[in-house]
Amino acid sequence: MLRIFYAVIRAFFPALALIRRGHFAKKHPEKYTDEENYRYLLENIEVMKKAANITTIVTGTENLPKEGSYVMFPNHQGKYDGIGLIGAHEKPCSVVIDEKRSRFPIVDEFITLINGFRLDRTSMRSQFEGITAITDEIKGGKRFIIFPEGKYNHNHNNVQQFRPGAFKCAIRAKCPIVPVALVDSYKPFEFNSIKPVQTQVHFLKPVMYEEYKDLTSQQIADKVRDAIVEKIVSVV
Repeated sequence: MLRIFYAVIRAFFPALALIRRGHFAKKHPEKYTDEENYRYLLENIEVMKKAANITTIVTGTENLPKEGSYVMFPNHQGKYDGIGLIGAHEKPCSVVIDEKRSRFPIVDEFITLINGFRLDRTSMRSQFEGITAITDEIKGGKRFIIFPEGKYNHNHNNVQQFRPGAFKCAIRAKCPIVPVALVDSYKPFEFNSIKPVQTQVHFLKPVMYEEYKDLTSQQIADKVRDAIVEKIVSVV
């Protein structure tokens, strides 16, 4: 938490401007395009990273499909995961996030600017409707980030089991699945330190629909997890 307070103090006015932009975008969604909001967010992520003494190594951007929609499935380590991944992804994308977690200050505005999908995990009906809505958006060309572990729990660079249900949206949309390996992403906000820290984001080779159409959702989950684990082991 110390790094968060340190970053907000050092970048107070950009953080305040981000909050104001998020509030304005929520009330007047017609004023800015998704590309404008996303570009604004990327600029602010760089400011906040610098203020927080965080650098992120990014590899594999050439693996990202050049056209159309896809879903990225990263491992989950901590609060910096979404920031680090989105900051490494040039084209507009969105994220599926727990409704309650999405309402924290700055996080709320962040999610608003990328049109994030807030999912109520306490309601089965909400989850079913959410999967349908997300699938439709993917079919419409939108790119998403979905964390198949669901949550993190001080797991660091150890990857937990992936929930097969997290892949339903991609399967129904018949879109490419992009495994993403996050390394040391827990470090920025887990320790009470403001020392410089470095994280890694690795975009891995996508799994195309033709490759997974005959697999079960569990087999797909295992395939994606195995690719991520292999990458993490190779770099740590």
